[in-house]
Amino acid sequence: MQYLNRVFAVLVLIALVSLPVLAASDGVKQVNSKNICFINKTRFNHNLKSVEVDGKKYYGCCPDCLAKLKDDASSRMDVDPLSGKQVDKATAVIGVDKNGKIYFFENIENLKKFKVPAAVPTGL
Repeated sequence: MQYLNRVFAVLVLIALVSLPVLAASDGVKQVNSKNICFINKTRFNHNLKSVEVDGKKYYGCCPDCLAKLKDDASSRMDVDPLSGKQVDKATAVIGVDKNGKIYFFENIENLKKFKVPAAVPTGL
C-alpha cells in the first residue's frame, strides 16, 4: 500500500509540473528577427544578412530574398494573426510555434494571447 501511495504521489507531481508546459504548447515563443528570413518565413540558427529600407532592417536568407525585400514593399508587410492588422516585418514582434511556423505580431501582448490554430486533418 505504501508503494502505491508513493507511485500516486509521483504521478501527481509529474502532472502538476507538466500542466504549464502543456498549457503553453498551443502558443508561440518570441524569436530574434535576425534569425528569420522575412520572405520564406524560416528560422535559422545563425544571423542572416539584412537590407535597409527607410531606416528599417529586413532579413533574408539569400540574395533573392534580400532583393525582394528591397524592391517590393508588400514583401515587407504581414498580417498579425490575432488582430488582423497589417504589420511591418521590421518592427513586428516575431513568434514561432512548436512546428516552426513564423508569425508577425503588432505587439508583445498579441503574441502572448495568440493560440496556434488546431491542425486541420488532411485526406477527408
